[in-house]
Amino acid sequence: MKAVISKHDLVSLIGKIQSIIANKPAIPVLSNVLIEAQNGQLILSATDLTTSMKCQTDAKVVEEGSIALPAKRFFHLVRELTSPQIKISCLNEEVAEITSLSSHFKINGMSKSEFPSLPDIGNAIQININSSTLKDMLSRTYFSAAREDSRYVLNGIYMNISNNLVTFIATDGKRLAKIHSNIDVDPSLQGSYILPLKAVEEMIKMLTDDLETVTLSLTHDKIFLETANLTLMTKLLSGQYPDVEKVIPENANVSIIIHREELITLLRQVSLFTSDSSGSVKFVFDQNQLQLTALSSDIGEGNVTMPVDYSKEPFEIAFNPYYFMDILRHSKDETITFSIQDAYNPGMITDSTNAIFVIMPMRLSDSSLNNSKYEPEDAQIT
Repeated sequence: MKAVISKHDLVSLIGKIQSIIANKPAIPVLSNVLIEAQNGQLILSATDLTTSMKCQTDAKVVEEGSIALPAKRFFHLVRELTSPQIKISCLNEEVAEITSLSSHFKINGMSKSEFPSLPDIGNAIQININSSTLKDMLSRTYFSAAREDSRYVLNGIYMNISNNLVTFIATDGKRLAKIHSNIDVDPSLQGSYILPLKAVEEMIKMLTDDLETVTLSLTHDKIFLETANLTLMTKLLSGQYPDVEKVIPENANVSIIIHREELITLLRQVSLFTSDSSGSVKFVFDQNQLQLTALSSDIGEGNVTMPVDYSKEPFEIAFNPYYFMDILRHSKDETITFSIQDAYNPGMITDSTNAIFVIMPMRLSDSSLNNSKYEPEDAQIT
């Protein structure tokens, strides 16, 4: 193998693929990156056996070939080189030479035959979708997914295809995010899938905000995302995703329009007065005003108010301020609509888009925040 590539392009590829490679993989070969030169392109591939990525860019290929190199050492070396052009050559199947101006480096690696084969798309369902649309849907749901829940499927994003709609849902049991979009597919196409969180985070990074069309390919146990120069492959999570849509309020007694940025600002202020033993903020709606209160015996007390259009009977409810702010940051409009049935049922936040956010209340004891805490049997989505 002999190929010449610009340092800028190679560093760009490294930036895209390096997060796939585990720092301390159980199998040593997984700490390598596969480098291939063919058809005027340099291709980098990496895998952790669950999630794999392949990315490519134009290069001057003098001689086609391949080699697997220790990723961390190769990446660090490339970043330290000062020449705008880098030459990569294979001295044999297991040794590569990296040349930059008058600098020469030999790196021991292994042959392509020892590197794990990446999954093949095969007979998959394919969906073409706008890159910015897919990025927006994933970005506005993944933050609600669980991270290390014993209910394994909650550590992923639920994807459903039905009636020319693609829907994404994520929840950790205390909050939920749901969004959908129309897609141009055969109306008979239906299916449900659970995408692992790591793969979704990688998808968000590789997707752009422009009008580029990308392809999602789905099999019964894998999903592939293809852009112009990137392919991400991952195993789907197995199991049955719970029926969480039943917690989305259908008949709210109260719907209040609230200025989003102002509410974020006030929640940031008052949340400074919450602690582990009092991790809630009380929302009191009364006389066209929203009062936010946090009280901690260790820290002190915070009270802030803002105007809202509310003239019904006073009511109060408590929420985790950080979950609420997360939802507000993933909403889009200047104002949001906050809908609630009572202090014991979930609250719903919506804007003018197709996104719906649900947050479970925190129980207040004797109208005081001193002993506020989650009551899992009452305040869980699943």
